Amino acid sequence: MISLSEPGLPRSKCAYQIRIVLLETKPEVWRCLQIPGNASLGWLHAVAQVAMGWTNSHPHQFHHRDQLISDPSFALNEYEDDPSVLDERKVLVNRLLTRPGQTFWYEYDFGDSWHHLIELEKIIDSGVVLNGKAVCLAGAGACPPEDCGGVSGYEQLLRVLKNPKHPEHKSMKQWLGRPFDPKRFSIEEANRRLAKLSWPKVTEAALRRILMGRDGA
Repeated sequence: MISLSEPGLPRSKCAYQIRIVLLETKPEVWRCLQIPGNASLGWLHAVAQVAMGWTNSHPHQFHHRDQLISDPSFALNEYEDDPSVLDERKVLVNRLLTRPGQTFWYEYDFGDSWHHLIELEKIIDSGVVLNGKAVCLAGAGACPPEDCGGVSGYEQLLRVLKNPKHPEHKSMKQWLGRPFDPKRFSIEEANRRLAKLSWPKVTEAALRRILMGRDGA
């Protein structure tokens, strides 16, 4: 069982360097970030949405071993025989990851089922002061468009966009409504948005404003 209390250790003040990888996508989509080690998973969800490029339009959950962790408003354990789900606002990253190489999973959109692997790459002593900020150090690949059908749908979308003679080429471009480069990622743009996230928690309304600003809505 995961302890929900914040550890009384110096490590609670350390920065964590993590890598978030969207699994099974080509070209690869990943981000390397520094975050406070004592960030909650609710805050990490907001970081992942901004850094990866999602729009927070669907439910999500974290998987750590056999434990599910999510936003309680989703009522994922609504029925008696449902597995227990911990409140992501009360679970800290440094309770799940205590040494480099450890991982857990982040799933976004239960329909398209975008699975991300989150790995702790490095624990950085408190000489690195993040002051409740997330910083993107590196990354690659554009976030797939929302509601494109998961990994298989995304692969099909890229095939169609690459072939102007494909019968669905025009309709797919119209559905996207914007140019799409699967290799495009801007660290500068990601960090501008990440800097807007409040600490130690982000409301859904605040996250929506940040994402809408990013997406030009």
